Amino acid sequence: MDEKNENKRGLSTLELWAKLFKSSSLDQYLSDRNEIPELPVFSDYIKALAEEKGEKPETVIGRGGIESSFGHKLFSGTRKPSRDTVLQLAFGFAMDADETQKLLKVARATALHPRVKRDAVIAYCLQFHKSFMETQQLLYENHLPLIGGNHNGKR
Repeated sequence: MDEKNENKRGLSTLELWAKLFKSSSLDQYLSDRNEIPELPVFSDYIKALAEEKGEKPETVIGRGGIESSFGHKLFSGTRKPSRDTVLQLAFGFAMDADETQKLLKVARATALHPRVKRDAVIAYCLQFHKSFMETQQLLYENHLPLIGGNHNGKR
């Protein structure tokens, strides 16, 4: 596969690791990084996502159970989200598990993992389009920490 086609399709994480470890030097790998697209700024990504889905930020924030002023700060980029807040946004956007993994990646947060019981419950709920409140109930019933805990909007 030639370089141009490789760049258009994007590189998987495994391919990026291989490129890094096969590079003649770290400087060589870093200088070749211009072919590897950077992750977008989180606030830009969620604003574009809301526009693409025809959603108002208020609606996404409300469905995700996020305190309103904090949610607007996420959309404006004046606050950075915790992993749990990213998960709340995923529910607000009615994302499935795969879309949520991408949202977590853009937020530079740890991906959901099926071996972690709490993550498995959350991923299941996302995949089967359970609401945020239904998910909280399932977490509670399974004696797992709720999303957002009791931060009361403070992240």
